[in-house]
Amino acid sequence: MAKILPILLMLLGLAGGVGAGFVMRPAPEPLPEGEEVVAPPISAPVTELYELEGQFLVPLVEGGRVASIVVIELALEIDDTANLAVAGKEPLLRDRMLQILFDHANIGGFDGMFTSNNNMALLRRALLDAATQVMGPRVVFEVLITNILRNGA
Repeated sequence: MAKILPILLMLLGLAGGVGAGFVMRPAPEPLPEGEEVVAPPISAPVTELYELEGQFLVPLVEGGRVASIVVIELALEIDDTANLAVAGKEPLLRDRMLQILFDHANIGGFDGMFTSNNNMALLRRALLDAATQVMGPRVVFEVLITNILRNGA
């Protein structure tokens, strides 16, 4: 008990000092008459969805044979001014994204609970990185998996 009392007194003194400092702080200076505080505008990018044409078919190979197929549809959240640029590079985007999907399948990403939150987050992140490499920064903000189906075992 003798060791706890000094600690309690120090904490009580600290709390009192903080409280006194809070109460005694100076008031903010008033604005001169006629002036208003204007908050800077927050400019969030205006986006739109760009659905990639067609489906992505990813074979799942077991023992050297195709055991099942995963069918995926993707959409991109893009800057609203980049629609034509994305459309022009869609074949390259599809190629890079298909390679990411093949790599994901080869490491077992579509086995078992393939729609788990962590698994899908890793896949979305890899797809977003591929899209950013093709389109550059601040064009593609998100990759959305709009449909996914695993056919077979």
